[in-house]
Amino acid sequence: MTQRDSDNSLPTPEELRARVEHTVDEVGRTVDEWAARADVQERAAAVQERAAAAKDQVADQASVVKDQVAEKAAQVGDQLRGGTDRAARLVKDNTPDPVLDTAATAAARVRETASRVGRFAADRAPAPLSDSAGRFAASARNNRAPLIAAGLVLTAYLVIRHGGRTR
Repeated sequence: MTQRDSDNSLPTPEELRARVEHTVDEVGRTVDEWAARADVQERAAAVQERAAAAKDQVADQASVVKDQVAEKAAQVGDQLRGGTDRAARLVKDNTPDPVLDTAATAAARVRETASRVGRFAADRAPAPLSDSAGRFAASARNNRAPLIAAGLVLTAYLVIRHGGRTR
């Protein structure tokens, strides 16, 4: 028989029990992990929950962005309207009276001619074309200030460009 010294002795029964318990715990955790991985329905439900949460989050963010864009668009529209009104007043204030009189006369003639042409066209135009023309006229009426400002600027430009020249 070979003699063993105390360092190479066999494990005691308590040490063996502790090792066995530790191994049983590790095996139990491993089995639980494998069972969790194998539970496809549970994993699919978790994925669906995460997808629903992401969808809700995206919808909330889209709603916030939509509101911000609508608010910004309203602000920009107000600024544009204010700028157009200021420009029209500046043009009107800085345009000489003879030019304003000429523009008013020209506008009256244009309105009269447009009215005659409109009646003539309404009598002879097919219904879809009349509907489109009506929508265009409504749009022009709703945007009257920018159209008047553009007409005044054009008239002022033409008067200045041809100023003093006779035919």
